[in-house]
Amino acid sequence: MKTISENACFGGTQGVYSHTSKVCNCEMTFAVFLPEEARDGPVPVLWYLSGLTCTHENAMTKAGAQGWAAEHGIAVVFPDTSPRGEDVADDEAYDLGKGAGFYVNATQDPWAPHFQMWSYIADELPALIGANFEIDMERQAITGHSMGGHGALTLAMNLPGRFASVSAFAPITNPAASDWGRKQLSAYLGDDETVWARHDATMMMEKTDFDGPVLIDQGASDQFLDLLTPEALSHAMATKRQNGIFRMQPGYDHSYFFVSTFMEDHVAFHADALWAK
Repeated sequence: MKTISENACFGGTQGVYSHTSKVCNCEMTFAVFLPEEARDGPVPVLWYLSGLTCTHENAMTKAGAQGWAAEHGIAVVFPDTSPRGEDVADDEAYDLGKGAGFYVNATQDPWAPHFQMWSYIADELPALIGANFEIDMERQAITGHSMGGHGALTLAMNLPGRFASVSAFAPITNPAASDWGRKQLSAYLGDDETVWARHDATMMMEKTDFDGPVLIDQGASDQFLDLLTPEALSHAMATKRQNGIFRMQPGYDHSYFFVSTFMEDHVAFHADALWAK
């Protein structure tokens, strides 16, 4: 692991690091915020998964999570959204390829050699984090925005017991039935739609729900509402009687202005679950 930068931040440290990923077969970059309390021992951690076209840097600089995380004494990990490098397959469209990993393990060419983001987020990066930072890996929570909200929800429901809580900002809720999903899932996973089910938050909610609290915030003026289909997940949560809150926020769009506005609520929500664990 290489240290790219470390800066004092809200009494703690905001660092950026890189390492050679065995599962993604390339160099990967990620960021970690450690609160002041990490100097005295392991602290709980909140994972933040970013959306289409993003890297680790977008949320690190725009979401405003560090100040609220410092207030609650928790760490935040900001992974990248896809593999990177000259040898990594890409597409001219912004919603496929680099920056659009969709948090799945690709099985189809030309994506399979590098696009193993599910294993990277679920296994490889947590092992690296646990070995190198003062973070309590028994106390994890997860959140994300847009494509990252999709990733956070599907990882949480597929890994029971891993995360104390899950939240999302404007998640892609039903990718198997959306143009933000069908294209990518077929490209990465093939045309067998039964394989897609574990990567669809609405379908997973209908099947298994989540063994903890859920918080969803969706901007009512989001320019991508028809692609996000928030009503699908809301209905599934209600039908499953999921322990959760689903909020439509009047006037808010899909931007980081929306994310940063409600970040305080999400960090506090996760801190309650993490410290209660």
